[in-house]
Amino acid sequence: MESNTVVWIVVAVLVVLAIAAVAFAARRRSHARRHMKAERLREEVTEHTAKVDKRAALADETAAKGRAAEADAQAKAAEAARLKAQASSHHDAVAESREELEERRRRADHLDPKTRAADDQGKEDIRRPDRESRPDPGQFDRQ
Repeated sequence: MESNTVVWIVVAVLVVLAIAAVAFAARRRSHARRHMKAERLREEVTEHTAKVDKRAALADETAAKGRAAEADAQAKAAEAARLKAQASSHHDAVAESREELEERRRRADHLDPKTRAADDQGKEDIRRPDRESRPDPGQFDRQ
């Protein structure tokens, strides 16, 4: 019986070693698969990082263009305000000049005996209508 027991012990040890070898090989294959999967994930991360970096650069560039456009718009708004003020100044000068011209026309009408005679008689103004807003520039120099 002794030899039979030894055989069974050797067989049992061999079975345990075989199971350990299979488990070790399975574990090794599992580690290799996990390592390969981790490497693929790292490669994907590297690819996506490059894409994200490009997108960040595009976002920075777009933001810079936006700031430049905003600065340009502010400069144009300032120019528009300046031109508006200048136009207002010109309108004020025109209104003043027109008032002055109207005053000169009234003075000319006052000095002109024909106009006074027409006013006294209730007749219409004998001046030509096209000369109403454009008095003779040299008429006051001749007085």
